[in-house]
Amino acid sequence: MKEATKTPDSAKAMSGKKEKVTALVLLLFIGCIGMTFIAPICQDINYHHFADRSEYFSIPNFWNVVSNLPFLIIGGLGMLFVTFNTKKRIAPVLQPSYFIFFFGILLTGLGSSYYHWNPNNLTLLWDRLPMTISFMSFFSIIIGEFIGTKHSRILLISLLTLGIASVFYWNYSESIGCGDLRMYMAIQFFPMVLIPLIMVLFKPGNYPAKYLWFVLLAYVIAKVFERFDLEIAYFFPLSGHSVKHFFAAIAPWVFLIGLRNK
Repeated sequence: MKEATKTPDSAKAMSGKKEKVTALVLLLFIGCIGMTFIAPICQDINYHHFADRSEYFSIPNFWNVVSNLPFLIIGGLGMLFVTFNTKKRIAPVLQPSYFIFFFGILLTGLGSSYYHWNPNNLTLLWDRLPMTISFMSFFSIIIGEFIGTKHSRILLISLLTLGIASVFYWNYSESIGCGDLRMYMAIQFFPMVLIPLIMVLFKPGNYPAKYLWFVLLAYVIAKVFERFDLEIAYFFPLSGHSVKHFFAAIAPWVFLIGLRNK
């Protein structure tokens, strides 16, 4: 029986893929080294001062709290879809990443509601932790769908560990009076740079890439509303941060639609 041999074109494609991966790893390495030259960044206490001060039904900061409801709904629907995926739209090795992503979205709804009920550094931990879980599992999905599923589960565990560690490190640093957000900020920033690059440099796998661009767009719009929290509240009934929650929830909703249309 003859062994399968690689054609020149496939060998060339494999070599090009390795070069792209190496370039991305090098870019990430340089970025991580660069973060060490930045002075520790403590949590700005003014971060907790949101424009929404409304109170209804004995719920403080009402709109900032209840605007997290879509996360609960979308996270739950996503978990159900991944669990009972009868048409096998998801590669088995990536199924844990998809499930944890939507589980993190559901937890984000709970954690963010808890934080906005009483905004402070202690409750902020439970807002950031589930967001990081979703973010890291999403990053592992992108790598699996575009670059390859080899070592996907090890990658997922590694990214989740790194993300969770960044939140607890920040929390610990605040508790000893020398807050340091650098690791957490790196966890948020670098994937947002690498994900679009991965989507441009590599061919998509089973997931339709067009939905991912809308996911990223919804995230960017959400960050804009977050930045102009007070200004939007001045002109409109809802604050910018409350609207931010809705747009942030659109991202996993679009992601779920793309998953259903695989």
